[in-house]
Amino acid sequence: MECQEAIMQQIVVKAKHTAYGTDHDFANIRTYEDFKSRVAIQDYEQLKPYFDRVVHGEADVLWPGKPKYLAKTSGTTSGTKYIPITKDSVGNHFYSAQTAMMLYIAETGQYNIMDGQLIFLSGSPELEKKAGVMVGRLSGIVNHEIPAYLKGNQVPSWQTNCMDDWEAKLDQIVEETLNKDLTLISGIPPWVQMYFDRLQARTGKPIKDIFPNFKVFVYGGVNYEPYRAKLEQGIGKSVPSVETYPASEGFIAYQDTQTEPGLLLNVNSGIFFEFVPANEYFNDNPTRLSLKDVQMGVNYALIMSSNAGLWGYSIGDTVKFVSTSPYRLVVTGRIKHYISAFGEHVIGEEVEQAMTAAAQAAGAKITEYTVAPMVDAGNELPYHEWLVEFEQEPTDMQYLTQQLDNQMQALNVYYKDLITGSVLQPLKITPLRKGAFIDYMKSQGKLGGQNKVPRLSNDRVLAEGLKIQI
Repeated sequence: MECQEAIMQQIVVKAKHTAYGTDHDFANIRTYEDFKSRVAIQDYEQLKPYFDRVVHGEADVLWPGKPKYLAKTSGTTSGTKYIPITKDSVGNHFYSAQTAMMLYIAETGQYNIMDGQLIFLSGSPELEKKAGVMVGRLSGIVNHEIPAYLKGNQVPSWQTNCMDDWEAKLDQIVEETLNKDLTLISGIPPWVQMYFDRLQARTGKPIKDIFPNFKVFVYGGVNYEPYRAKLEQGIGKSVPSVETYPASEGFIAYQDTQTEPGLLLNVNSGIFFEFVPANEYFNDNPTRLSLKDVQMGVNYALIMSSNAGLWGYSIGDTVKFVSTSPYRLVVTGRIKHYISAFGEHVIGEEVEQAMTAAAQAAGAKITEYTVAPMVDAGNELPYHEWLVEFEQEPTDMQYLTQQLDNQMQALNVYYKDLITGSVLQPLKITPLRKGAFIDYMKSQGKLGGQNKVPRLSNDRVLAEGLKIQI
């Protein structure tokens, strides 16, 4: 609590003479109530007039001076987004990842992890200059902040990392790493899986035989559980993992122990956190809480203000606390990625839990999946369509479908009421051919790097795009 109170005071004082601070009377903020009355909850589109001024080279807009970098990321309604990373906030991104690894090493005694080669599957580190500020993807920016003591162990080469074509880049990474002693592998699970598949196709060996000293898998961006079984099958053994929760807006949390669930909230790293109950998020005047008032088990929209110059910023994620001593959370989904075509408000956490349990019961292995509503089903009742790419199909698809629907009804009472009230019919599974998701992402120019397939959509744009791949 002391850390969070101090950060709120520090960032307000430092930014009070900026354009945003002047416009929002930062000089008279003394308490959290003062802060809430002056700083509204807002997303990128609502802050865009200020971001645009930063991008055009103006200083002292959201934070004193100009940012050190602009992290370029994909937007929804606003196209490309540019998130400032300042001299004050850049340490939050690198040192949080470093702390997560040091805690793992301290807890497990695996001090020799850093002796071998380390691979970070990421976007290109090439940066461009825009109005005097270096611009690039977050993963590329972080490459510029890796200290010298790690650079000697890092693969792939700079030239390979700068390749734009993901598949060509992956083939080159395979060639560069085949004879390396990889001890740490880091990346988003589906793209790491693609790397492992290429390695196995090239050698005919499981990953544990290619990299016998592979000791830890570091990941973030998506829930690992839907991918764990397939990844570990390809590795040939279970490998310890460390989960991180980075975003262009800030490094939010990281796994600090192998013995407790959840990710430790980064309470002392330049970010002041607020939380809005997810079921109130779209209300005109939602409840707005600082960390001291959160409760375990409640789904919250995550709000950030920081020394990067973000103010009341809704990152778009939902989280749930699994501990308040210390504060550990799990990511439950995206505030705009849900299905509520009929008031069911199905969220990412629910579909992932349901699929994990159902697939295990039916003996299926899943590569990737997404869910969308089928509102206009002709003469049938509407339903939820699950588009699934299988690594191994179940022997009885109907059994898997039934198990999946039972799990969803157990996890979401609104969905259950709609099924029992004959408003919806039970869900349907549409199997996709192998490689369908990769081909779809390639067709959208989103193959590899930090790109992720949305688990849920409230429309059918993604679903219909994937069905072309059947």
